[in-house]
Amino acid sequence: MSEDHTHVQEFFGIRAAGWDSRFPDDGPAYAAAVAELGLREGDRVLDAGCGTGRALTPLRAAVGASGVVVGADLTPEMLQAAVRAGRDRDGRLLLADVSALPLRSASLDAVFAAGLIAHLPRPDENLRELRRVTRPGGTLALFHPIGRAALAARQGRQITPDDLRAEPNLGPLLAGSGWRMTSYVDEDSRFLALAVRVD
Repeated sequence: MSEDHTHVQEFFGIRAAGWDSRFPDDGPAYAAAVAELGLREGDRVLDAGCGTGRALTPLRAAVGASGVVVGADLTPEMLQAAVRAGRDRDGRLLLADVSALPLRSASLDAVFAAGLIAHLPRPDENLRELRRVTRPGGTLALFHPIGRAALAARQGRQITPDDLRAEPNLGPLLAGSGWRMTSYVDEDSRFLALAVRVD
């Protein structure tokens, strides 16, 4: 495991148990973001970097009993917290790295990724791997329950021009990884960029 991965695991591992209680009001924002994916009954969707699984319940509601919901995360403690919250009933949990997913190519209709992009060690390669497992025309949602400015303020830092999530950076990053950005919202109450897999 690379140093990057070890660092991510340690960061989230020690925070996993209290994660949901730190952000108790994020549920509606997750549900609203999932609604933007336009999922249909029977669709197959991945929650990439699912953490404690807060998106799994709205994803399951969107794809119904006949759909497939998978949550993948690198941190065992986060997946354990998801199980304790009962969210494993809504999706299959995988201890897996988004840089090498144990999923067939073009097997998914959509990928939902909350707060993931800032933690990717090689964003272009990692976004290509998410593209690999998504069918042509499938969608990707990059989400955060608060916008870039609000997040920076919470963390006591300034937004810098090289922030990957800035629209002028994210559009070309996605395009270079086989995605076309279709919408971009960065407001205090949420960050949501949607993209479509192109061939």
